[in-house]
Amino acid sequence: MSQGSQKLKILYLMKILMEETDEKHCLGVQELITELERYGITSERKSIYSDLETLSSYGLDIQKVKDKHTKYYVGTRDFELAELKLLVDAIQSARFLTTKKSNELIEKLKKLASKHEGLSLQRQVFVANRPKSINEQIYYSVDTLHEAIAQKKKVRFQYFDYTVEKEKSFRKEGNFYYISPYSLLWDDENYYLIAYYEKYNNFVHYRVDRMNQVEIVDEPREALCEGQSFDVAEYAKKTFSMFGGEDERVELTFHKELVNQVLDRFGAGISLRALDSDHFAVSCQVKISSTFFSWIAQYGEKVKIQSPQEVKEQFIGFLENILKQY
Repeated sequence: MSQGSQKLKILYLMKILMEETDEKHCLGVQELITELERYGITSERKSIYSDLETLSSYGLDIQKVKDKHTKYYVGTRDFELAELKLLVDAIQSARFLTTKKSNELIEKLKKLASKHEGLSLQRQVFVANRPKSINEQIYYSVDTLHEAIAQKKKVRFQYFDYTVEKEKSFRKEGNFYYISPYSLLWDDENYYLIAYYEKYNNFVHYRVDRMNQVEIVDEPREALCEGQSFDVAEYAKKTFSMFGGEDERVELTFHKELVNQVLDRFGAGISLRALDSDHFAVSCQVKISSTFFSWIAQYGEKVKIQSPQEVKEQFIGFLENILKQY
């Protein structure tokens, strides 16, 4: 064996152990020698024992199994199989990732497990009919936006909607938006960019999968006005799945069956005020929009808008417009 092959031997041995072994799949010394031969590397049993000790000293968790012949496998890895399953399921669930990019990421994660566990991982996370983005650029757009936020720089991009034919229809006739990014938010399986708009002295948001040609501008982002602050959690809570509207404090009453839903929506810090044995009230700041009204409507008679009167009237109009279609 050449000197070059000898230097590579221990690296290929580690590769074989990482890819081919786990707690249920072990290899003996002779099997390791056979596997090395597939890479054009010959080896003796004595050198294999020495290399195994070296890899163990390096930090590879090599475990022994006493049988008719001693066998070896890699025990603890950077990620446990259960952790990889969670990560892969999150990738499959992420609507902002295309099917192609999801598959590419999953293939990379599978390499963190043995080949045998990788097959189990693939079967574990198969999810049918889950909607995915059709914008291939989003994966790189997110990375660019993270970098811009870290550098406190402005970004520019084109923004578009999809037509019935699934073609891009650019807003502002394709002219670029120039904005000051402050945060990225993953809400309802989509990524949103939250940016400060100096013209309106307020924050706005954009769907990242509807952004095109995202680029960092070599210009510092706009600073907030004196006394103004930004809380991404508070912003998300008020906008209700990223649909904007006018800020308004509303008084709502709920049936006690909806306590979990109210806490999920407004957070554990919301104050619940008992009205009787079956109902409670909350006072909260929200953005009045069709999304807010849709959230209220889904609970039917178990929730009621108590005040202000103008919001109650808007909600009635919202329901009447729906009924006119039937």
